[in-house]
Amino acid sequence: MPFVKRSTLLTLAVLSGVGVLAFAGFVYSGVYDVGADNAHTRPVLSLLQTMRERSIASRAEKLTLPPLNDPARIRQGAGNYNAMCTGCHLAPGIAETELSKGLYPAPPNLTREHVDPREAFWAIKHGIKASGMPAWGKSMRDDYIWNMVAFLQQLPALDAATYHEMVEKSGGHSHGGGESEVGHHHDDDHEDADHHDDAREHGDHMEPAAPSTVPKHGKPGHHH
Repeated sequence: MPFVKRSTLLTLAVLSGVGVLAFAGFVYSGVYDVGADNAHTRPVLSLLQTMRERSIASRAEKLTLPPLNDPARIRQGAGNYNAMCTGCHLAPGIAETELSKGLYPAPPNLTREHVDPREAFWAIKHGIKASGMPAWGKSMRDDYIWNMVAFLQQLPALDAATYHEMVEKSGGHSHGGGESEVGHHHDDDHEDADHHDDAREHGDHMEPAAPSTVPKHGKPGHHH
């Protein structure tokens, strides 16, 4: 190997090593402020946004869309959205909340933004690291997630009255098991809970579109 090429490679190796050490020193120093009340620098924000968008898009494009215009599917999704998402993503007639104001990056106001259905499904199911967006797929079945996605396609066009009417008719917070027990009326839903348990034990499929027997929760305590 010619001397010039060896020296060039050696120089590149040294510079790479210096760069790695400098970056490690920067990270270890703690100089970068990770507080949610202080915005990222432009380069860091651009890097994180691009990485997030490409990560979601590359995975979401492999998903197959189910029919999303079924009124029962949309109505059922309204109940889960109201219980699990409004604290961060708001609802018609709801101003900013403590959560939506305090999170960074700021969660999108889904009453004003259309979301791609495949990307919405992926984000709801898997969550997004270091964003406050949880992985609801750990407790919510896919069919219920698609119900919520179907509702999200309608949400930007809803006014407050129509939104609340849909929530009232939705059956409330229900997604096939794993819901929080806080706020449940056990006397009213004991028989229905047994039915769900039996169905899961025997592998029976339960129709998620219209769970009319599920009791309604109070104001949402979860955030999405």
